[in-house]
Amino acid sequence: MLKLSIIMPVYNEEKTIRDVINKVKSAKVGSISKEIIVVDDFSKDGTRSILKNIKGIKILCHNKNMGKGAAIRTGLKNSAGDIILIQDADLEYSPDEYNKLLKPIVEDKASVVYGSRLKAIRKNLKNMYKLHYFGNLFLTFVTNVLYGARITDMETGYKVLRKDVIKNINLRANRFDFEPEITAKIIKKGYKIHEVPINFVGRKFEEGKKITWIDGIKAAYYLIKYRFTD
Repeated sequence: MLKLSIIMPVYNEEKTIRDVINKVKSAKVGSISKEIIVVDDFSKDGTRSILKNIKGIKILCHNKNMGKGAAIRTGLKNSAGDIILIQDADLEYSPDEYNKLLKPIVEDKASVVYGSRLKAIRKNLKNMYKLHYFGNLFLTFVTNVLYGARITDMETGYKVLRKDVIKNINLRANRFDFEPEITAKIIKKGYKIHEVPINFVGRKFEEGKKITWIDGIKAAYYLIKYRFTD
């Protein structure tokens, strides 16, 4: 039986964390077993207290804030699944999409699947902060040009892949540079990224959105860097 490791990096998400975990627990994934790995990146609100009262999940805690990429790497080191799925701790991405994301992997049609918000852009554009939308278009364009890829949403939070894809990839990213790094290194290993359209409900900064235009500039830098280095 296949096992799915759902890695959830968390930082100051007391308003949404319980709902997200409940949705992940109830998400249908057929005969696949699930493990939920929540990595608290030194939250300063009530997130950690809430997590302590939730059963049926593996909780890992950083002793200082290290960033999303570092939290994902911690989760990866402690995962036992055949398939890895990254789940953000807000409510932007719905676990109702799991079956759609897993299907190409389960059917041996793909080893890497990205959930593309831009393949369903008419539904999602009104929910996406416009600067993020245009920034993502640019970063995806850079990815396609540098790496000869044909994807539509490099920055998506829904990245699903077989464990054997990532076990030999040396990930260094600590923060939001995780997205360009893992994408660059997956493509350089010769894997094709399969995309499926997903729904998306974006947050505003006052609601807890953390990524900024500065992270976009850094992402472009890392895309260029990893084209020529490891």
